Amino acid sequence: MIVCQHDTAVVVLSYNGRDLHRLFFPLLLQEAKGQYDLILIDNACTDDTAAYVRLNFPEVKIVSLNVNKGFANGYYEGLKEIQATYYVLLSADFEVTPGWFQPLHTLMQTHPDIGASQPKIKYYKDKTKFEYAGAGGGFMDKWGYLFCRGRIFFTLEEDLGQYDNTIETFWASGGCMFVRADVYHQLGGLDKVLYAHMEEVDLCWRMKNAGYRIAYCGASTVYHIGGSVISYGSPQKIFYNYRNSLVLLLKNLPLSTLCWLFPWRLILDGVSGLRAFVKGDFNEVGAILKAHWSFYTHFPQWYAKRKISTSLITTPTMRAIYPKSIIWQYFVKKKKTFTDLDIKETMI
Repeated sequence: MIVCQHDTAVVVLSYNGRDLHRLFFPLLLQEAKGQYDLILIDNACTDDTAAYVRLNFPEVKIVSLNVNKGFANGYYEGLKEIQATYYVLLSADFEVTPGWFQPLHTLMQTHPDIGASQPKIKYYKDKTKFEYAGAGGGFMDKWGYLFCRGRIFFTLEEDLGQYDNTIETFWASGGCMFVRADVYHQLGGLDKVLYAHMEEVDLCWRMKNAGYRIAYCGASTVYHIGGSVISYGSPQKIFYNYRNSLVLLLKNLPLSTLCWLFPWRLILDGVSGLRAFVKGDFNEVGAILKAHWSFYTHFPQWYAKRKISTSLITTPTMRAIYPKSIIWQYFVKKKKTFTDLDIKETMI
């Protein structure tokens, strides 16, 4: 068990991430002084990542896993070995900026009802733009489709200061998530069976149902390379996005909503698959079919998880859910940015 010297552990999950740590650990450690502990979870790396970090960054504490557990399960297992008041789950392909930590830390200390938060996430390869995985805060529409301020489907906005505020959101990005350790463990942490994609949304939804808020802090900025583990648009990513989205709804929606929404969601996924077929993108069609097959064949497992999730509900909430269809607004009405949607933000 690693007992942190500070109240916060910034925890980086790594699988053969030596080159990323060489790039990003120097500033992470410079910013860490007097503020947080930096901890590496060695997710059964097959190269010399752990040895390299021990030699070049001796301040970094290391938790070693014997088997590659994937993203969600890697954190699930690794965080059991770390004792702190707060965790920051930070993916290896993130670059922080000077002063990134304090606004998030202050936000969490000032508002004990915030279970998790994220900074502004921008694109490492074009630092004028927001990045796909989190951008300016995460939302969900009435059908369970996810989008962000600064990123809706294929549109990445330029950062012009339009999302510099601090607001309540529906989910915080798992790429850089500031979370209360006690709440994290109390609610079971990241669902390891999801493996990768939307596991942070699932955790945030459970937090909201337990009476906590999720927040975005525009005063803190980080940069994300993106696609360094599972590339954007790959069949593997499409599979996890479709399957895990269905699991997310089954686990967390109120039964009264689930009964009418779920059949419609299956139809919408079918329309999406048909659209891919017409385009000739048979890899996407195959990934969607595989995702649904995985969901149906493992339905008893997912339903058992629903029983656990609903048993933890104290204050069910649908706050920060967009009451319209983001697909209709984006593809039919051509509303490409968050400000076009005219969503009333809840300030913090």
